[in-house]
Formats: sequence, structure tokens, C-alpha cells
Amino acid sequence: MLTKKYSKDKKTCKVTFELPAAVEAKTAHLHGDFTDWEKAPKKMRRYENGSFKASATLDSGKRYKFRYLLDGERWENDWQADAYVPNEFDSEDSIIEV
Repeated sequence: MLTKKYSKDKKTCKVTFELPAAVEAKTAHLHGDFTDWEKAPKKMRRYENGSFKASATLDSGKRYKFRYLLDGERWENDWQADAYVPNEFDSEDSIIEV
């Protein structure tokens, strides 16, 4: 689930990325254009019910690719993303437009 909250001047947008407990993971990291993919992924906070959440402030007027890495080995997309694009690994990346 993605939640977007724009700043008053509309130049940035705080995006909250959420994964449901149904992903059945112990850890989750958010990777994307805005985290330099492997260099600086965001660790997602795990809640008691098994869901995960992380936020990022992104520049408005852009598209960003992202994915979730679960338990350090399983890549997942956000099925409520704005779009999907093929990647070089024969799968797809999620897209968020802000």
C-alpha cells in the first residue's frame, strides 16, 4: 500500500510504503532509485501483526522505480504501485509517480 502526502508547496511528497503481514517475512528492506538500490536501502519497521512500513520524502514531478527485499532473498513488488516496468533481471520494478 502506498500513501502520498504532498508538502504545502507541492515540491516534495512524503510516501509511506506498507507491506501486509501476508508477505510472511521476518525482515523487509525498501530499495529503489531514491535509495541507490543496493547502496542505501531503507530498513522497514516490522509491527507486531507482521506488517512493515517505511517512509521516504521524494521530489515531486518524477517517477521512481522500487522493490521490496524480504528476508534478504526474495524480491517483491508493490501491487498497488502506479505502474510496472521490466528490469534487467527478467522481472519487473514497481513505479511510484509523485
